[in-house]
Amino acid sequence: MTDTKKLIEPRLPRGFEDRLPGDIAAVDQMIARIRAVYERYGFDSVETPLFEYTEALGKFLPDTDRPNAGVFSLLDDDEQWLSLRYDLTAPLARYFAQNYDRLPKPFRSYRAGYVFRNEKPGPGRFRQFMQFDADTVGAAGPEADAEMCMMMADTMDALGLAGKYVVKVNNRKVLDGVLAALGLAGEAHAQTRLTVLRALDKLDRLGVAGVRELLGVQRIDESGAVVPGAGLKEELIRFALAYSALAVEEGDDWTEQPLLRLAREGGSNEDIVARWRSYFAAEHVPTEGFAELESIAALVSAAGYGTDRIRIDPSVVRGLEYYTGAVFEVELTFPVTNEKGQQVVFGSVGGGGRYDGLVSRFRPEPTPATGFSIGVSRLAQALKLTGNLAGEAPTGPVVVLVMDRDQTARYQAMVAELRQAGIRAEMYLGSSGMNAQMKYANRRNAPAVVIEGSQEREQGVVTIKDMIAGAEAAKAFTDNAEMRAARPAQFNAPRDGLVAAVRRVLAAEGVE
Repeated sequence: MTDTKKLIEPRLPRGFEDRLPGDIAAVDQMIARIRAVYERYGFDSVETPLFEYTEALGKFLPDTDRPNAGVFSLLDDDEQWLSLRYDLTAPLARYFAQNYDRLPKPFRSYRAGYVFRNEKPGPGRFRQFMQFDADTVGAAGPEADAEMCMMMADTMDALGLAGKYVVKVNNRKVLDGVLAALGLAGEAHAQTRLTVLRALDKLDRLGVAGVRELLGVQRIDESGAVVPGAGLKEELIRFALAYSALAVEEGDDWTEQPLLRLAREGGSNEDIVARWRSYFAAEHVPTEGFAELESIAALVSAAGYGTDRIRIDPSVVRGLEYYTGAVFEVELTFPVTNEKGQQVVFGSVGGGGRYDGLVSRFRPEPTPATGFSIGVSRLAQALKLTGNLAGEAPTGPVVVLVMDRDQTARYQAMVAELRQAGIRAEMYLGSSGMNAQMKYANRRNAPAVVIEGSQEREQGVVTIKDMIAGAEAAKAFTDNAEMRAARPAQFNAPRDGLVAAVRRVLAAEGVE
């Protein structure tokens, strides 16, 4: 009996994805535009490792239904726990604290890289995804917060999204006052406060009904799993929803609640804060948060940013615990069709805020900080929908076909000439004939192929086929034999003129 080798099933882990050349090229293009804006604002790049000591990540972990606190961790050989970073902010806090004495203050940096969440994956929700952050550490005033908002607006403009976004701004100090009004003040209610904040932060994903369930006893998600809620009573749930200016059900008597009209009545950001402050005066909400919002409103207005680009908005919550002041979110406002066939706005592609306590976990002196994080994959999807980011695979190399196996040295010499001239090129390394090689060149998205058979070699020429023009010309033929006989977009060139001839083809097709 012959033993049958047991093959391993090739499976992609849940919550992860493979990236193809077209996706990589598109994201690289987008990141280059973002980086240009960040650097124009005076931010410099920093890179931190994927792993941090688990204690450095602290208690500020992402929302999770899983027992291991939302991070991927391992025990090192020195009995130290390491965790894959879940965002780029906690590693920056560690980096700044560790290099405190040599860094300029305020310290302005940007970082791009993958982060990891050990959460239950779902549609559009991955365990590994890329973020692009910018942070200012060591600046306590609202000027740094306002600058973050203005930089995000400029970034969206640079990406071709002018008129299709709004940067929305709120303040955690106001939110804390509202939570106190709900009876959730003090350390004893810390976990409930966080559950409420995270529930309100999920409006765009779960809708009002889902958020209402999370504010109550529990929610049963799509998989049937039970997600514990905040346990608020119905009147407190309604107050929390109304505070956040969420679109409550039609006919609900909270639709006439004054706060819900904040965003509808128009006016400047200063007007919105004034109306908001006036409404909450009776609720004993601390005024410090309102004062900071007033300062941000004045700063962005003075710089020429209207409410169509940056807007004070009470619906912004942000789910992470470490925010201490201003919080902001950039929302794309154009409609898309969701999986249910409904027209909805695209939604958030990034957010951030002030986190004055995070660096202070490592050092004795108070260290204020503020920052913004862009969700790279989600933003790339938005740019493709708006035609601002190419979704096609990048142009491949010029392929030199191998017509005679005993002449591979000649073909390799051609490839070397092209490469030395700065042209991306390769020699076919398989063992198939010409038809298969042409199919290979098509799959490689090659702009041109170079052919030298025995006849060309005797004549001292090479045949060059423009693959892009040839594909277009082929549409005019209905018969394959006729097309092969016509040899569209194919010509001969002197062997010593190979580089010049290939350059002409690439220039004609706009290939760099």
